[in-house]
Formats: sequence, structure tokens, C-alpha cells
Amino acid sequence: MEELTIKQLVESGVHFGHRKDKWNPKMQDFILTERKGIHVIDLKKTLEYLVKACDSIKSNIIEGKTILFVGTKKQAKDIIKEEAERVEVYYVSERWLGGTLTNFSTIRMAVNKMKDLEEKFDKQEFGDLTKKEILTLKRELHKLERNLRGIKDMDNLPDMIYICDIKKEKNALNEANKLEIPVVGVVDTNVDPTFVDYPIPANDDAIKSITIITKTLANAVLEGRKAREDQESKEEVNKTDQK
Repeated sequence: MEELTIKQLVESGVHFGHRKDKWNPKMQDFILTERKGIHVIDLKKTLEYLVKACDSIKSNIIEGKTILFVGTKKQAKDIIKEEAERVEVYYVSERWLGGTLTNFSTIRMAVNKMKDLEEKFDKQEFGDLTKKEILTLKRELHKLERNLRGIKDMDNLPDMIYICDIKKEKNALNEANKLEIPVVGVVDTNVDPTFVDYPIPANDDAIKSITIITKTLANAVLEGRKAREDQESKEEVNKTDQK
């Protein structure tokens, strides 16, 4: 992964946890100290666990596996969408629809309906529909696109999921846990990190903190993809040499 420093994490406010009275005791190992009633996260641990998460993501991508980025709260939605689109992975940034993972076939039906409507509007094929009926379809398409755009091409369940706030996205976390899909998750001082396979102790409220963590994880996707392409190129060269 790209070398991050403690200084960069401090500048991004990654170390600021929640108030002491909001803490989860299971986060104790990740807390460095307390200042004015606020818990301060141990950034050495943040770096250590961020490296582990990046290594896991990179390994999965090298193996040709997929990852889903999730973050729907105001501070996270834009960066989740931006970074996921930058590295071309699946994402949910607007609303987590119940059953996105555990009722995947139903979600795919909604995606297929969205694709059908997109095609209908592209070709302007409305038959005998009235203007009012067309407007209703347009509104339905807009709603579907808003919620499903990031998983439009996700034909199978993801092999891994990144969640930037496991408390806010508890439904996504529960579904991933139920299906035993590995979770990379930002864990602030007010959550139970034991539900996450690759916890990253960090501030999950500040935009700068969410950004630096998400960008780093997204870059791990790119590193994994490049390593996979290099590996495939070497294998192709070896096949050619053996002929």
C-alpha cells in the first residue's frame, strides 16, 4: 500500500474517537488515551490494521475476487461513490436496501427492471403510454438508479465488503456476517469490532478521515489489479516461450 504516516492521519482527524461515555469496552485495545472526555485512537494500531486490510483486499483482487464499498451517510456517500467508480468496484452510497445480499435474487430482479426501463428510455419505446404514465416510469427509473447504480453489474455476491461505519450500516454488516462474507470496516470507539474481519480503528464521522481510509483501500484494489495483470502477462509469455 502507499506509505501513510502518523502525521497524515493526525491531519485528517483519524485519531478522534467518541465521548468516553459512548465507548464500547471491546475497543479498549485500540484506544491510546482520553482528552477532555474524548477517546483518542492509537494511530499506530490504525496503520497496522489498515495495512492488514489492504493486504487482504490486494490478495482478493489478485485472485480475481470482487469487493463492495458501502457508505450511505452524508459524510461518506460522495467519497464512497467517487473512489468506487475510480477503481471500478461495486458500491452502495445512497440507501442500503434490505436483502441486498441475503435476498440477492430479488435485488437482481430490481436491477433487471432498471435495465429494461433504461433501454425503453434510450429507444423511446413507449407504445400507447400517456405522458403521465411515461413520467411515472421516469420517476421509477430515477429511484432505481439512485439506489442500484453502484451494483448494476454485480451479477454475483461480492467476495468482500468494505463498510465505512458499521453502526450506521448495521444491516449491511449483519447480512455480510450471515453469509460469511469477509468485512473490512472502520471501527470507531463506540462500536464492537469483533463483528469485523479486518477492523480499522479510526474516526468514522469526519470527512477527511473517511476519505484517507477509503482512498487507501481503493488504491489497494488498483495494486491488486495491476499485480494480477502482471501475473497474467508473465503466464502468457511463458506459454508463448514453451511453443
